[in-house]
Amino acid sequence: MSVSFAPSARSSVGLEWELMLADGESGDLVPRAPTILEGLEEGTRDERFTVTGELLTNTIEVTSGVGSTVAEAVDDIAEAIAAVRTVTDRSGTELLCAGSHPFAQWYEQEVTDKTRYQKLIRRTQWWGRNMMIWGVHVHVGVEDPAKVLPIIASLTRFLPHLQALSASSPFWAGERTGYASNRALVFQQLPTAGLPWPMTEWSEFEGYLADMIRTGVMEDVSEVRWDIRPAPRWGTIEVRACDGMSTLPELAAVGALVQCLVERLSRSLDRGEELPVLPPWFARENKWRAARYGLDAPVIIDAAGAQRPVRDHVAETVAGLEDIAVQLGCSRELHGITTILDAGASYERQLRVADAADGDLRRVVEHLIAEFRAGPTLRDHLARDTTG
Repeated sequence: MSVSFAPSARSSVGLEWELMLADGESGDLVPRAPTILEGLEEGTRDERFTVTGELLTNTIEVTSGVGSTVAEAVDDIAEAIAAVRTVTDRSGTELLCAGSHPFAQWYEQEVTDKTRYQKLIRRTQWWGRNMMIWGVHVHVGVEDPAKVLPIIASLTRFLPHLQALSASSPFWAGERTGYASNRALVFQQLPTAGLPWPMTEWSEFEGYLADMIRTGVMEDVSEVRWDIRPAPRWGTIEVRACDGMSTLPELAAVGALVQCLVERLSRSLDRGEELPVLPPWFARENKWRAARYGLDAPVIIDAAGAQRPVRDHVAETVAGLEDIAVQLGCSRELHGITTILDAGASYERQLRVADAADGDLRRVVEHLIAEFRAGPTLRDHLARDTTG
């Protein structure tokens, strides 16, 4: 089958952020997405951003327009959140984000009344109902479809870095899991989810889709749920490996890192270079290590099996991207990666709060709500510190 890849501006950026809806008093999840979306429908029709529902009615997703810079996409997200607040504040609903809710139970959640979601639940049963997970998706435009799969194959080397930086699901249904990102291992239980299959030619991807559709595994390309996937409709590479970021500045930082990495790989292809890749068995091991240990994971960084602490390798990678970040206009946002390394990723902050509260996970939810509310203010403060 033939799959066309839409034209897009090179290294343009789009962001998607899945957000939890929680009761302001108890901190537990609430099924208020349909009401919130109804309240927003008229007021946001002409905006660049969109606000939509997701699998569960306890979730909304805010999506940016196409940004020429990360800052433009982040501004769209900030405006979307402000619009959502005009509805949620009236109902005592709080917004927060992490890869998982610290204590909510899967059997208490409602599935959105849409055919595609009902079909998913019928097929996946218990695992589908357990998809109480929240993530971020980063789209980066690629001008040539011949580049897409080579970039995805090479970018897979950095999935553990992105997963560790974003890890924010150390709790699951009231239990301390021992994992920095429990979400990463839960999500891969869905059919067609997990690491991308090794491919280098667009025809291979078309063949894969033909096989999956012919055998009834999926209906169309939107059901490819890899950690990194082509998004032919938008002309982008979409990174989906990250847990939900807990603050807007962290979302901006990860967005900038993905944008810079894709641009660096694209430039290597322009020079006729062969992009480095990891054997699939190393990629799988790296994913597990990042999920288990987060920023304390040792990661395998090349085909020879060399290993580095992921904190150190992230810092080195960011330093090597500074020139590209300047050219893409995302230096300020990329600097946020250093802030995450210094202050700790969300999973680390959540564990510190839980320990200080003798394991009371309600305090963790309060912490996540407070962090989310402070996020836009922190981003504005960062802008003033950088430019003032």
